[in-house]
Amino acid sequence: MKKHSEHNHEQHEHSSNDHSSHHEMMIQDFRKRFFVSLALTFPILSLSPMIQKLFGYSFAFNYSDYVLFALSAIVFFYGGWPFLTGLVDELKKKQPGMMTLVAVAITVAFGYSSATTFGLPGKKFFWELATLVDIMLLGHWIEMKSVMGASKSLQKLVEMMPGEAHLLKDGDTKDVKVEDLKKDDLVLVRPGEKIPVDGIISEGESAVNESMVTGEAKPVNKSKDEKVIGGTINGNGSLTIQVQQVGEEAYLNKVIKMVQEAQKEKSKTQHLADRIAFWLTIVALTVGFATLTTWLIIGKSFVFALERMVSVMVITCPHALGLAIPLVVAISTSIAASNGLLIRNRTAFENSRKITLLAFDKTGTLTRGNFGVTRYGSLNSDFEDKEILRLAGALEAKSEHPLAVGIMSKIEDEDIKIPNADNFNAITGKGIEAEVENKSVKVVSPVYMKEKNLDIPERAFKNDQETVVFLMVEEKLAGFIAMADEIRQESYEAVKTLKSYGLKVYMMTGDNEKVAKSVSDELGLDGYFAGILPDKKLEKIKEFQQKGEFVAMTGDGINDAPALAAADVGIAVGSGTDVAAETADIILVNSNPKDIVKLVTFGRETYKKMMQNFAWATGYNVIAIPLAAGVLISAGILINPAVGAVLMSLSTVVVAINAQLLKRKMA
Repeated sequence: MKKHSEHNHEQHEHSSNDHSSHHEMMIQDFRKRFFVSLALTFPILSLSPMIQKLFGYSFAFNYSDYVLFALSAIVFFYGGWPFLTGLVDELKKKQPGMMTLVAVAITVAFGYSSATTFGLPGKKFFWELATLVDIMLLGHWIEMKSVMGASKSLQKLVEMMPGEAHLLKDGDTKDVKVEDLKKDDLVLVRPGEKIPVDGIISEGESAVNESMVTGEAKPVNKSKDEKVIGGTINGNGSLTIQVQQVGEEAYLNKVIKMVQEAQKEKSKTQHLADRIAFWLTIVALTVGFATLTTWLIIGKSFVFALERMVSVMVITCPHALGLAIPLVVAISTSIAASNGLLIRNRTAFENSRKITLLAFDKTGTLTRGNFGVTRYGSLNSDFEDKEILRLAGALEAKSEHPLAVGIMSKIEDEDIKIPNADNFNAITGKGIEAEVENKSVKVVSPVYMKEKNLDIPERAFKNDQETVVFLMVEEKLAGFIAMADEIRQESYEAVKTLKSYGLKVYMMTGDNEKVAKSVSDELGLDGYFAGILPDKKLEKIKEFQQKGEFVAMTGDGINDAPALAAADVGIAVGSGTDVAAETADIILVNSNPKDIVKLVTFGRETYKKMMQNFAWATGYNVIAIPLAAGVLISAGILINPAVGAVLMSLSTVVVAINAQLLKRKMA
């Protein structure tokens, strides 16, 4: 069994590493293309007639035009390759964006300038082409470095499923591969093992840890004829399970499918930069062709009209736009990271300013996610409070029940020495018993107390979030231990602040109605949904979205994965499972719900900066495009491409400085 999961784990490591190494390779590729293109840009600039004119020098030799063409061709095909292939991808998806805009501009510049090299009268735009490729490569490289590689690996979910099962046949057990099991086969699950299939218990009883599916820390007692889910962990009893669903039909596989579908849906949203680039592309093409047509109708020569058209189309792709966004992204993602927010999906981060409703998972997100002792005490004057923990610890030290873990950790904190226990025995589903210091001692549930008609003092109970167990010594009630999954201190403040921002705050939990209501009331939430499984969480998110809400989901477990993938912004808690992190857009490193407040604030500031930079980056187009088209030619004003170049450089510098100012805003 173990061997298989190790093998599975290695496979996963491999796939996850593959993904991050692919991301690394892409970053390296952009970097290499940038430096090669940059090195070639210097000779291209010095050989360009327009630059020579601007700086008042002259430098030419035999075939210098062809050398200029050859160097530019390398920059166009080698440096521009990611944009040319990007254009094809964007058009396939019917989502023209930044890649299309850059590809159109460099293709027009290269095509037209090549034609002028081989005989067509006109100006060369090779220098425009080279600087544009440099800046765009630099922008993409900066951006890719700043945003974490968002791997879509669902391998972790697959890894949760055991690969083998103990098949029961004619009284013998035989280890077989899970995929070879058929419906109605009988499978043995020993204590502590993962349950390999979805099925029904035909024999035995045990506490099953279903936290990976329901997200709830408290184990569930299961006995004959009850359902169990593959991938959950069996507690301290042996179970014989009749196989119900395997393969595609199994619950975890359905969760994997839900996640994949949600991610597919979501990947249709586009970056802000791409949406603006889409409109700029349309403007460039429309104004470009309109310029050509107008000059031809007026009766100007084709060469003149063509040069005006090319000027318009090359100028429309602002260099500043290539840096405007990546710089903001790089700065905001690094500040966010130092504040405990890892950004994995930039679109979601840009959109965090639009959030209207936050849905929280309960366990591990609003609460700590582990069952701990909240109160304990004596209910009998013969015993001191600490004595209750000491005697209970003697029994719990031998138990595998998850509640025992919470009690033992409290005993460690209080530094209590525990005595030995003999003749240990589990009272199935109701508690444990043993002999301690020659007395019979039991730790039992309220169910056991009711069955024995024993009175339970009121003070043992405080609220519905707690699970209470009782200590009996020589059949007399001695004391109680109350346990709960505590609400995180930060949750109170986070909910208050988010509500003051005008956001609606809801909770979704696999836990029962009583606990959910108690937590919701204590935190003052707008509402809650209790006892819901992953597919229902996903449905609720979609319902909210249909009502026009912009939804952020925060969760930490597998049970949250489909909802995290479907939400407009998926936020995973750092202390949660890897699966949640894999499907989320943003990770809260410190598992602190208060960091979500920062996310909304940072999202708003980042968006403001992006819009300012767009205004700068495209503002010069508003002046330059009409002049390049020749609107004021009658007044003797026709934009000299060299002037365009100066304007362009200025707007790039302004954008870079403005991006740096974000540090002040987000500090």
